Amino acid sequence: MEPEYDDNEFRDRFRFTKNSLQFITDLIEPNLCRPTLRSHAIPAFTQVQLALRYFTSSSPMRVIGDTMGYHISSVSRAVRDVSSALCNISQDFIQWPETQQQKNKIRDGFYDVAHFPGVVGTIDGTHVRIQAPSGDNEYAFVNRKGFHSINVQGVCDHTGKFLNVVANWPGSCHDSFIFKTSNLGRYMETRHRGYDMDGVLLGDSGYPCKRYIVTPYLRPNSERFNILHGEIRTKPEKAVKNITACAVLHNIALKLREQMEDDNQEVNDVPVVRNHVDERRQVREHITRTYFS
Repeated sequence: MEPEYDDNEFRDRFRFTKNSLQFITDLIEPNLCRPTLRSHAIPAFTQVQLALRYFTSSSPMRVIGDTMGYHISSVSRAVRDVSSALCNISQDFIQWPETQQQKNKIRDGFYDVAHFPGVVGTIDGTHVRIQAPSGDNEYAFVNRKGFHSINVQGVCDHTGKFLNVVANWPGSCHDSFIFKTSNLGRYMETRHRGYDMDGVLLGDSGYPCKRYIVTPYLRPNSERFNILHGEIRTKPEKAVKNITACAVLHNIALKLREQMEDDNQEVNDVPVVRNHVDERRQVREHITRTYFS
């Protein structure tokens, strides 16, 4: 039998309140309730608990099962099914801004936070470590730092919300290749030509667009999910779903106003000016002189 937790213990273990976890369960429960001959199938709420404990801790599935009173096979199935269910609803929670009003809100948000004009998102890549896969393509997952990984591209807005996530490339793939072959990369290049209509993406120098600044402004907080900082000990295709599921959960946490572990990030590389009429032009000129001249 799984232990009982008070509200503080519950949030400490699962990074969500009970109400928020129930919200998540309600979203994906139809995909978790499957026909079974067992008289005591694991409730959907508990399946979400098992998966969240796996995502938020660095504990092996066996330890999580022992702690919560379930066999390792039950934990594995719960993680698999919850991850798949969250991936199925990812487009409901990870969305690129489509309307002009949405884009203006993001641009204004970045400007209010960092006095940086015309920004529609911050882009970055990160390597999530995985165990060495078996098979002939094992070498493809070895990144330039020498360990096996999935190279994940993420774009977020001024609040840290993911607008786009690509988590299906092995570690040997370069950031620029992932961007160029992504739907977002093609969208920015062929439809809007970077800054001309939509706005600029801020990111590392590893990305191909000449308008990227070599100063990441905002990296989405991933401290909520410790699995992303350790080693995901599953096959690559399952690891990809785990990573995407964590991105969906991150956006759900923001939607539900769940407290972040650390949301105090600041950037002061751009001079602050106060006249709202001319300040955007002044800052653009500063960026052009500093980074592109």
